[in-house]
Amino acid sequence: MNGAGNDFVLIDNRTGDVHLDRSQIARLCDRHRGIGADGILLLEKAANRTDFRMRYFNADGGEAEMCGNGARCFARFANKVAGTEGKISFETPAGIISAELIGDLVTLQMTEPTDLRLNVPLRVADEDKNIHFINSGVPHVVIPVSHVDDVEVDREGAAIRHHKMFSPKGANVNFIEKREANKIVVRTYERGVENETLACGTGVVASALVFAAMEDVNGPIGVYVRGGNELQVGFEKTGMQFKNVTLTGPADFAFEGTVEV
Repeated sequence: MNGAGNDFVLIDNRTGDVHLDRSQIARLCDRHRGIGADGILLLEKAANRTDFRMRYFNADGGEAEMCGNGARCFARFANKVAGTEGKISFETPAGIISAELIGDLVTLQMTEPTDLRLNVPLRVADEDKNIHFINSGVPHVVIPVSHVDDVEVDREGAAIRHHKMFSPKGANVNFIEKREANKIVVRTYERGVENETLACGTGVVASALVFAAMEDVNGPIGVYVRGGNELQVGFEKTGMQFKNVTLTGPADFAFEGTVEV
């Protein structure tokens, strides 16, 4: 499946029989020798009163707290394999996420963001940068630029992602360009994938919220991603506090099959 170009392998593991180690996950996500994906999602039985448990693993085999585009795919996958309709809820390490299916689109009710920090000075490769930070379920750096197409995302993103300020886990890095009063373009370097991806759901949310804080605007914010889609981020804003954060975007099936690991 893919959510705005951010692609995933989804596995129904409600029986609990699937146990993948880091090397197996990395091999499945290898675009030359495996299926090819930015990450793997496991649909499992919930331990609490939610409908399901979502586990997300990056392409390097490491487990991550949350993935916005993956969560939208997860919701449609649950609808397909388990017959869930309308609203569903699922547990993640970042908290409980709820989702509503509206045709081919999925709206996620995100966990409330934390640790918003604006205008943080950062020395990177003998250059002084001014960055912003927020945790939208996953830690994200957001950097406004004049022309997002001119940014060397792989090089600049990697340098910030591995900066000692964000050790040991690192942070995703988003470069944003303002297009209209309530619209931005974003390019994201994702930790775990260790490359630019066509979209990053939590990065879209982080970028929209930082933009709203900087520009003092209300939602929704339209966010164009590298995959060509526009996603919508809704929220309620009081000063620098955000609540009722939602992410709406596509979640599409590509193919299904079996693979030996």
